[in-house]
Amino acid sequence: MDQENNGVNEDADIESYTGKETDERVYAQPLLSRRRNTTSQIAIVGANACPVESLDYEIIENELFKQDWRSRNTVQIFQYVLLKWAFALIIGLVTGLVGIFNNIAVENISGFKLLMTTELMLQHQYYKAFVALAGSNLALAAAAAALCAYIAPSAAGSGIPEVKAYLNGVDAHSILAPSTLFVKIFGSILCVSAGFVVGKEGPMVHTGACVASIIGQGGSRRYHLTWKWLRYFKNDRDRRDLITCGAAAGVASAFRAPVGGVLFALEEAASWWRSALLWRTFFTTAVVAIVLRAFMQLCSTGTCGLFGEGGLIMFDVSAAKVTYSVPDILAVILLGVIGGILGSLYNYLVDKVLRTYSMINEKGPATKILLVVTISLLTSICSYGLPWLATCIPCPADVSSRCPNTDVSGNYKSFQCPPNHYNDLASLFLNTNDDAIRNLLSTSTSKEFHISSLFIFFSAIYCLGIITYGIAIPSGLFIPVILAGSCYGRLVGRLFEPITKLDVGLFGLLGAASFLGGTMRMTVSLCIILLELTNDLLMLPLVMLVLLISKTMGDMFNHGVYDQIVKLKGLPYLEAHAEPYMKHLVARDIVSGPLITFSGVEKVGNILHALKMTGHNGFPVIDEPPFVDAPELCGLVLRSHLLVLLKGRIFSTDQVLAGDDVVRTISAFDFAKAGSGKGIKLEDLDIKDEDMEMYVDLHPITNASPYTVVETMSLAKAAVLFRQLALRHMCVVPKSQGRPPIVGILTRHDFMPEHILGLYPHISRQK
Repeated sequence: MDQENNGVNEDADIESYTGKETDERVYAQPLLSRRRNTTSQIAIVGANACPVESLDYEIIENELFKQDWRSRNTVQIFQYVLLKWAFALIIGLVTGLVGIFNNIAVENISGFKLLMTTELMLQHQYYKAFVALAGSNLALAAAAAALCAYIAPSAAGSGIPEVKAYLNGVDAHSILAPSTLFVKIFGSILCVSAGFVVGKEGPMVHTGACVASIIGQGGSRRYHLTWKWLRYFKNDRDRRDLITCGAAAGVASAFRAPVGGVLFALEEAASWWRSALLWRTFFTTAVVAIVLRAFMQLCSTGTCGLFGEGGLIMFDVSAAKVTYSVPDILAVILLGVIGGILGSLYNYLVDKVLRTYSMINEKGPATKILLVVTISLLTSICSYGLPWLATCIPCPADVSSRCPNTDVSGNYKSFQCPPNHYNDLASLFLNTNDDAIRNLLSTSTSKEFHISSLFIFFSAIYCLGIITYGIAIPSGLFIPVILAGSCYGRLVGRLFEPITKLDVGLFGLLGAASFLGGTMRMTVSLCIILLELTNDLLMLPLVMLVLLISKTMGDMFNHGVYDQIVKLKGLPYLEAHAEPYMKHLVARDIVSGPLITFSGVEKVGNILHALKMTGHNGFPVIDEPPFVDAPELCGLVLRSHLLVLLKGRIFSTDQVLAGDDVVRTISAFDFAKAGSGKGIKLEDLDIKDEDMEMYVDLHPITNASPYTVVETMSLAKAAVLFRQLALRHMCVVPKSQGRPPIVGILTRHDFMPEHILGLYPHISRQK
């Protein structure tokens, strides 16, 4: 740890932050909970995560880079710009098609399972009906868990926290790998079809990001899917933009909300934004919307599955008349307060459950599958057993749909009831989650669900949602939160029915908005997503009000659920603001030494020794006499670039400048960022003993303009600068003359609260 803090504090391993854990599978347990002291006695959450790297979003302005840009002609520049838009088009098409495939698959699998259960119920074979339902759920759940446990453990969970961390500059192992994409798609289909209280919307964000990542890194060499013409995108900055487009496309595909997808990427996912990226993201989500609309026309003919209207969720409440007065505003305020309190409690309980599950999941894949099967059995018991508590309700005389409903999705499930009666709890439990939400948001059906049934359903969904998230399956949080929120919203609407003018279905929408705001702490994007889902712009003022209140109330207790999960996973996420205690420190206070530096023309043996003995990713390069009159900072050289240079074996016997030979021998594309796990390793080098005393010129690959700050700059100001400029390394230079040209280097790890408070434990986090 002390060695890791000397000089460059390499966050490629972040051993001081995540521990020296080498088992790559550990990252995928869905979340990490143990507090384990590192060698510097810093107690942190998620210390058993696998090594995490930072991304190089900064442009490395070395001589090779400058020459490459000078040599590009107009055609190549046009090709680069055109490819950006072409990739946005491809990402939108693929993500939209994956969303369609997910919906059709879920609707057919769930429809077959539920129709089989309904047929057995109609024949009064109640035990066989339960065995059929529970058995189908167990088989689907076990298959989803096996995919996650054995093929891609990092596919567990929603994936939004991982995408958010990646766009912040954190490159955790395999979170965007092709195997993760495969398991995310098919695992999500299986677990949603298994009746879990999870959604496929969160995994769709991760899916879109995986699609964009694979395209952005030129395919996958491991799976023999590569394209040389993608070489222009061999850098983290362009991949970041593509993944931002992919995340927005995932939201657009999941909710049929193209504008909401753009705003979600802007508000929640991306850490850096610019107008050019806004255009491409909007274009990507527009492509998704066109693909979805085309397949919706096909699905309208009934060819998409057993439940023709389900799947492509659109909860239309525009038929209800929207008029409200003072009592309605008071009810909305109450919903906002309730949503904030319930949302913060939900986040607190999810945090505790995830810590418990991480210890269980550490025991191996078999334990993960056993936990999933246990939760599946509990969910099946609730789904089949709780409707027996409800009383049968006579079918309304003026209903337009069939009652009771036995063959398709709908509001009126007969369950065990006699003819012309329905079971309201069965209408919620024995449906897909999308159809259950549609039932809860249905308008002009105020008496359809008993108050007691709504309370039972809310309690069950609230608890099942908490204990289900964190098991080894792809699972989203949006649908459980919308389900629970719309349920208690409808419940409040029933209680306020004597004095309110709003339809209970609209109260369900406001309840969903309040619970979403209370858990996820988003406002603008959630507001637009809900309005695009429900097709009712007249509800805009009330949705805005309830979101603002619920978010404000929730922030009084804890952080948003995705922020909590990022911390639990041990991902070194940089917040947009500096912590209060950073104002009392300056940059040099968190710099450790001695510093590992290279000369402008360095011995091969010295470089190789430094690479072997440290995990540092960046090294300062110092020009010394006879090349200059006094030592001066030449710049910063990356570990990956050093490996490429050593592999090229452009050595000289004398300590002389040989930059021209390097430029002629090695192309700028040789230094392009490889995909995850594809770069040159130290073991790939073939350095002989006689090469150890030879010299290599580092000037052509040295970033001659690294970002530097004076040692007396406040740590708070340095942290904001580091975050806003998307840096991986920040050089700290001395304030006075006559000292070495560099004091140290700050990396992402140095700005982590665990590191700073470990160095200065007497400092209060709040001051």
